[in-house]
Amino acid sequence: MAKTLELSFESALGKEVTFSVEAPREDLTAAELKTGMDSIIALGVFAVEGSPFAVAKGARIVERNIQDYEI
Repeated sequence: MAKTLELSFESALGKEVTFSVEAPREDLTAAELKTGMDSIIALGVFAVEGSPFAVAKGARIVERNIQDYEI
């Protein structure tokens, strides 16, 4: 089963953006995610259409099953 961590942010202009991280660490905590997302905002290295990230909206783990077929 493939897992992806999705981090959702809102820019200063209200635009929502989601970052995806493949194969996240299994033992992540909500506190670690909040601290990391706050650091991303504080560093100001990412922006959407020139507007920096302003709010950490949420985080989630998405699991998906992938089955390949040989053809």
